[in-house]
Amino acid sequence: MKKILTAIAVASVAVCALCAARKVNEGRFNVTGTVTVPERLAKVAEADNNSCAIIVKNAADVPVAIKRVVNPKFPLSFALGEEDLLAADVDGDLKLEVQINNHGKLGVIKEGDIFGAADDMIKPNTKDVLVQADKMTGMPKLARNVRGNFFRTAAR
Repeated sequence: MKKILTAIAVASVAVCALCAARKVNEGRFNVTGTVTVPERLAKVAEADNNSCAIIVKNAADVPVAIKRVVNPKFPLSFALGEEDLLAADVDGDLKLEVQINNHGKLGVIKEGDIFGAADDMIKPNTKDVLVQADKMTGMPKLARNVRGNFFRTAAR
């Protein structure tokens, strides 16, 4: 009877150790949050064929994880996990950035692209990050041949 109880105790300790090791590996990288866009940019951000890239960078501005959503609707909830990682080791403070465009090229800023970043640095297992994509490249274009356009007449 003593041998059976000893065997059961050893087996339960081994199972607990395996479960603990599995949880550590699964929880290595898990970032969740929401991307918002101000109302003034919502129509442009939700246009057909746009993509929203959620990019996590390390302190040296090297991307360590990327998630891309095609035809996003805002507010956009996201979750980045180990399947989105580009690097084997992720530790320390991280930056979370968002780029919304219709050309699909990350790191290339063109006229009409919308972007933003989280206010604070994050850790590899941060929950409920709020990112506001509130910046847009390019100048607003005025209609041509419009009489009484203030900007056109004031520049003369």
